[in-house]
This record gives sequence, C-alpha cells and structure tokens, in this order.
Amino acid sequence: MVFEDRPLFVQITEQIESAIIDGSLAEEDQVPSTNELAAFHRINPATALKGINRLVADGVLYKRRGIGMFVSAGARDLLRQRRRADFARQYVDPLVAEARRLGLGPDEIKSLLDDAVVGS
Repeated sequence: MVFEDRPLFVQITEQIESAIIDGSLAEEDQVPSTNELAAFHRINPATALKGINRLVADGVLYKRRGIGMFVSAGARDLLRQRRRADFARQYVDPLVAEARRLGLGPDEIKSLLDDAVVGS
C-alpha cells in the first residue's frame, strides 16, 4: 500500500472505514488485529492501535475482551453520514463558491453536473 501525506494512523482508520462502507466488513465482523495491520503495512503496532482506537472512540468498533475488535451495529450508516457531510465540505461548498464567482446560477450548475454524470 502506498501511503500518502496523512499520518499513518489516519490512513489505517480510513482503510477500515472504507471497508465498512463498501461492505467488505459487515456489522459484527471482526477487524484485523493491530499486530496484523502492523505486519501487513510494516508499521509500528502502536500506530495501528492509534487508528483502531479512533474508531472505538467514534463508536464504529467495539472490543470483545480476549477476542478482538468488531464492527458496531449501525457503523456503516454512521460512517456514510459523516462522509456525506465531509463530501459537501470538501467538494460541494468549494464548487458552489467558484460557480458564484463565475456568475453561474443553480440551473447552470445542475446542467454541468448532469453532463458530468452522463459523460462518466
């Protein structure tokens, strides 16, 4: 896996989140252990644990003592809601701001989006 500029523990968190969102990890599925993640990515287990702990703090994962970490009920919906909000902040808000600067109205923006979706 090629790591980007974000901290490794954030990338581990996002990788697990993506697996939950796309259904690779379902509710009540066990997630890889911190040692498995560390070995796979060739990182320090403490780094992997930091990523896992973020998901536990967010209610996405929970611990079964002596067994491991599991995907919480409702985790997929929670993550999808959060990512939708992030999507709006990262992409839609800047798009609308630039469209306003260019004098584009809502109908023109919608037409551009429709064209982009149909063209893909």
